[in-house]
Amino acid sequence: MDVGTWRGLGVAMITPFKKDESIDFAALERLTDYLINGNVNYLVVLGTTGETPTLSDEEQEEIFKCVKSAAGGRIPLVKGLGGNNTAKVVKQLKDMDTDGVSAILSVAPYYNKPTQEGHYRHFEAIAHATKVPVILYNIPGRTGVNMTADTTLRLAHQFEQFVGIKEASCNLDQMKQIVDERPANFIVTSGDDGLTLPLARLGGDGIISVIGNAFPAYFSKIVTMALNGQIEEAEGLYKSLVPFTDLLFVDGNPPGVKAVMHAMGMIENVMRLPIVPATDITYTKLKTLVDSRTFE
Repeated sequence: MDVGTWRGLGVAMITPFKKDESIDFAALERLTDYLINGNVNYLVVLGTTGETPTLSDEEQEEIFKCVKSAAGGRIPLVKGLGGNNTAKVVKQLKDMDTDGVSAILSVAPYYNKPTQEGHYRHFEAIAHATKVPVILYNIPGRTGVNMTADTTLRLAHQFEQFVGIKEASCNLDQMKQIVDERPANFIVTSGDDGLTLPLARLGGDGIISVIGNAFPAYFSKIVTMALNGQIEEAEGLYKSLVPFTDLLFVDGNPPGVKAVMHAMGMIENVMRLPIVPATDITYTKLKTLVDSRTFE
């Protein structure tokens, strides 16, 4: 699959739950159609936004099968698969049914805070464990350690298996170094909605988005314009999303985007502990924005 597949707008899908906290597969099917019809370039299933730590292995497989069936081959699917036990991740990759999996999104090890050499060896083991393309995922705010640009570039240049990185360090200097020194077949995509356009200015390749769950068509238009060099026009459109993105992570992720989507009538406003819904104050502000939005 051409590396250009991963340019543009990817959406980190939420997991809709019913009021009893069981998975709402009907809502998940509707969401898949909604995103594809909104012109997103690919879907990321079972990422952090999907609340994967609260899903059993069986539920995760059912969710991926549901999205795969609903997508019907219309769009590439990226499956989230990572962890802080390298041997376990390697086994999962070797045992995984790869049917319908266009790429893996694998987060840097969390909690145990490895060194940069530890990061390198973890992903080296992953590269040897699967033939499926892998997108690296650096998010130090969750993992506790930043995977440096030097480590990312070392991996990118040594293993063709790595086709890109979702960079959520919020460090534009780090992102620029990766963009400037990467191999030709390696994409750099933002992991933060608010840095989509700044990264595009640096020569980046798009976004794996949270807000895209709610407004895929509008955000797809913005990302496409930015990647086509129409940054100023894209910034003009993005201003309509700023009030949403300013509130989206006040109570963590995915409570903000689920509040928006509930206000839009798409899902129940339900999460599994330890994640709880957005506060009444945040929800009211987001619902007011939804009810008054002027963009489509």
